[in-house]
Amino acid sequence: MSGNISNEKPIGLPSNAYSELKPGEEYVPIMLPENEYPETSVWSIMWGLVMAALFSAAAAYLGLKIGQVFEAAIPIAIIAVGLSTLTKRKNALGENVIIQSIGATSGTIVAGAIFTIPALYILELEVQFYQVFFASLLGGFLGILFIVPFRKYFVADMHGKFPFPEATATTEVLVTGEKGGNQALVLVISGIIGGVYDFVVATFGWWSEVFTTRVVAAGQSLATDLKLVFRLNTSAAILGLGYIVGLKYTAIIAAGSFVSWYVLIPMVAYFGEFITTPIGANVQLLIREMSAEQIFSQYVRHIGIGGIAMAGLIGIIKSSGIIKTSFVLGYNEIFGKKKSGEKNVRTQLDLPMGIIAGGIVVTAVFIFIFFLFGVVDNVMLALVGLAIVLIISFLFTTVAATAIAIVGTNPVSGMTLMTLILSSVVLVSVGLSGTAGMVSALIIGGVVCTALSQAGAFVTDLKIGYWLGTSPYKQEKWKFVGTAVSAATVAWIIMVLNETYGFKGQGALVAPQANAMAAVIQPLMSNQPAPWMLYLGGAFMALILTMINVPALAFALGMYLPLELNTPLLAGGLIAYFVTTRSKDEALNKARRERGTLIASGFIAGGALMGVLSAILKYLEFDWMNREWFESHSAEILGLVMFLLIGLYMIWDTLRAKKDE
Repeated sequence: MSGNISNEKPIGLPSNAYSELKPGEEYVPIMLPENEYPETSVWSIMWGLVMAALFSAAAAYLGLKIGQVFEAAIPIAIIAVGLSTLTKRKNALGENVIIQSIGATSGTIVAGAIFTIPALYILELEVQFYQVFFASLLGGFLGILFIVPFRKYFVADMHGKFPFPEATATTEVLVTGEKGGNQALVLVISGIIGGVYDFVVATFGWWSEVFTTRVVAAGQSLATDLKLVFRLNTSAAILGLGYIVGLKYTAIIAAGSFVSWYVLIPMVAYFGEFITTPIGANVQLLIREMSAEQIFSQYVRHIGIGGIAMAGLIGIIKSSGIIKTSFVLGYNEIFGKKKSGEKNVRTQLDLPMGIIAGGIVVTAVFIFIFFLFGVVDNVMLALVGLAIVLIISFLFTTVAATAIAIVGTNPVSGMTLMTLILSSVVLVSVGLSGTAGMVSALIIGGVVCTALSQAGAFVTDLKIGYWLGTSPYKQEKWKFVGTAVSAATVAWIIMVLNETYGFKGQGALVAPQANAMAAVIQPLMSNQPAPWMLYLGGAFMALILTMINVPALAFALGMYLPLELNTPLLAGGLIAYFVTTRSKDEALNKARRERGTLIASGFIAGGALMGVLSAILKYLEFDWMNREWFESHSAEILGLVMFLLIGLYMIWDTLRAKKDE
């Protein structure tokens, strides 16, 4: 009966959790829809907010230091499971989802803030606490409000069609921690192996994090003369991510990367031999003086950004039916046209559409007020800024969600770069340029960046809730509170880090994305051209890929993301294909697939948790790394050997699966 408090111990995810549903087949989550379970309690909300504050501070420092914002959801899930186990809480699964969901706002709000706001300091412009806070807060709210109407499409209608790698890993941690048994042992062992492996690299540098073909003379010659170079990140966590994503999508992503690195970069280098002046805004080097990596960042990556933008627009057109349905359902719900007899199943209830629509209006009004009194001091310019934020955030919400659903990586910095360029063009055309224009464009970019980051990551939370059977409206409601805590923490920590280290000069935090944004914004506000032809080339490539039924967003993501991140993804996808197709016994293949998913989840969870520990040690200025060895070719070769060993371990352990497990 509905309303009953269940005391049943979870028995694991259903067999159809990761596969497409057959006609008439239903997915029934672990926590049954007809029962009530503890979810939002003083315990879960308190710990969720503590996690949001702690991980916001840690993620901000690490992101500004090395440009990588670690995924907070998995470490928070591990801590939540540990806390509930230590205190022997019963039926803690629903509470642990809420702790993770609230706490995970840290990574998303941090990404939105640190990719844009430090650029204001880099450009020596004045920035106030309230500007950072409201840009993060309002952007975060907008991301939640825009993604809620698409929840059913992404988590239920597309069930089994998207791999959701981050959500899979987090779900496996939560389920296995609650369930225990042999699966918990597999997850713990792989978590320890993957965590220690990645921790040793990040903290001690016993082997190189990135292997390149420059380690041999022939590879060095190819890299110098033809700009041909192979790069591989040796991380166990990324290998695990590739296993969960699977061969189909990792192959498409890698194909995009290979087009960038083995077609476009050599072509640019070939023609660059005959060009005697630097090409492009803010470019000082001749093409023939650039490395393959520099050609990628200055030219080829922009083609990927154009591809992502066009893939997003194509996705919006393709999903126009879903958007229309969402609007119609929302209209009917708000104005009382809901059909009688419709079930109000707990696991399918979102916040009422009236609250979502009203929330969007209220947030839009606050963004306008914030822009008017806190940024531009002009009604027309505030309206222009508001229009840019609403249009771009809405259009790219589904792009961010799809990217997270496919590969677990949100190309938020690329979409923010596009936002900055479009904002700058629009603002200059209405008469706002120079210093005031740069501040306005970067604050607008910060709001959009946070909205897209939040929307993409929240889909992960909602998918976890769908698999496990939590109440979506509870996740949605408390996400706002987590966002407020994270926004305040991030605004404070950015101020502290600027005072302590700064973002430019000797010994400063490198803030790579913010530096890139600053480099882009300055020429634009001085009426210098953006690389429109490169964006256009990427856009047409996305159109052509769509015509031949190749997922354009996955391909464009591959073109945009660095090669070294895509090659281990492909390795993980190949391992997944190999271990799940070796036997003619489909039941054995299925058992291997599930054991491999546990091992991959362990690698991701261990890597994420140890990444946090490594960041804390760096913050406390514990430096045990031998830089000379870490940057040597010998360390690269050892890195490749260790990557092969961790891959072979994954294959061996996965093949040990038995049908009756």
